[in-house]
Amino acid sequence: MKNNILEETGHKKSSWESVIEVLLVSTKLGLTSFGGPIAHLGYFHNEYIRRRKWMDEQSYADLVALCQFLPGPASSQVGIGIGIMRAGLWGGVAAWIGFTLPSVLALLIFAFTLQGVDSGSASWIHGLKLVAVAIVAYAVWGMGQKLAPDRTRVTIAIIAATITLLWHSAWSQVTVMILAGLAGLLFFKHHQTPGLPEFRVPISRALAIACWSVFFGLLILLPILREGTGSSLLALFDSFYRSGSLVFGGGHVVLPLLEKEVIPAGWMTEEAFLTGYGATQAVPGPLFTFATYLGAMIAGGVGAVVATIAIFLPAFLLVIGALPFWNSLRRNSKIQGMLVGVNAAVVGILLAALYNPIWTSTIFAPLDFAVAAILFIMLEHWKLPPWLVVVTGALYGLLLS
Repeated sequence: MKNNILEETGHKKSSWESVIEVLLVSTKLGLTSFGGPIAHLGYFHNEYIRRRKWMDEQSYADLVALCQFLPGPASSQVGIGIGIMRAGLWGGVAAWIGFTLPSVLALLIFAFTLQGVDSGSASWIHGLKLVAVAIVAYAVWGMGQKLAPDRTRVTIAIIAATITLLWHSAWSQVTVMILAGLAGLLFFKHHQTPGLPEFRVPISRALAIACWSVFFGLLILLPILREGTGSSLLALFDSFYRSGSLVFGGGHVVLPLLEKEVIPAGWMTEEAFLTGYGATQAVPGPLFTFATYLGAMIAGGVGAVVATIAIFLPAFLLVIGALPFWNSLRRNSKIQGMLVGVNAAVVGILLAALYNPIWTSTIFAPLDFAVAAILFIMLEHWKLPPWLVVVTGALYGLLLS
């Protein structure tokens, strides 16, 4: 009897019904997922894994580990990967559209109608940051129980958290993952996960290789075409594609890269740039949609579309290029051992993010801690839907104002 995820979940729908299902669920996440990329993984875990069981815990952890290794927006890549495995290539597109479109539209409104963030929104943002504390704590608690259940893996997780906290670099997370993989190879080299579910990917290796070729081809050719044509939209596409291709460490890390692209070029002022950054913190969904605001400010609606597609395109190409090979690699006992270490490190990275920047920039008073604890209990013990937790946090923020 085959042991694959789609059969275990009883998935018998037509392909387009599955795509629509992915679109609807991801749109709900796009409307409620506040807190940045690390918090998004917690929202995904709760909705896709705990509630809908579209993927088993181990496969989700492996997908997160894979996306941590790839440059680009890790949470968006995880969502795209889940969409692909649930409903094929169009499922990945639907997952991205649903998760991304709400924040794209919100930031377009900011770009076209506002010159700054209303001062009262600071209280809203603080309430939503408390939601992020609860969501990340929830993710650390749930994933830690499964991915770091023994002394060795707890040690790897704590070391990973320590390095991440003390070494502030775009490369620190990648280095931690590599070291954790080596530790896993050393301590768990004969590890075999019994009954490992099929990591079923409905795309071919030929398409994966083509995506890798397109990824590197664009990275090389776009700067040449930019100089040769002098097209302003091509220059915009090149700047945002390169930023999306070379960033490690999630959405926040892309901000300084984008600043170096748009401000020295004279495309916008630093004040306008910071205005968009503030708006991005107040909306749900991926932080990479900051590109939508920048593109709109630079070249209107067309610029918004070009910048958004350009910054997310590398994420698509890399995920599609990696997934067909990931299943066979992770079944190798040595690769499994490495993944044990990497998965433990993911817990450590989540723990580090819970402390800094989420905890340190959010918990300022005993009441903040109490509210965050209540929000955590609402998720973990009361099993309330995330949107209700988001509303509760926002209401607390309003009371502060």
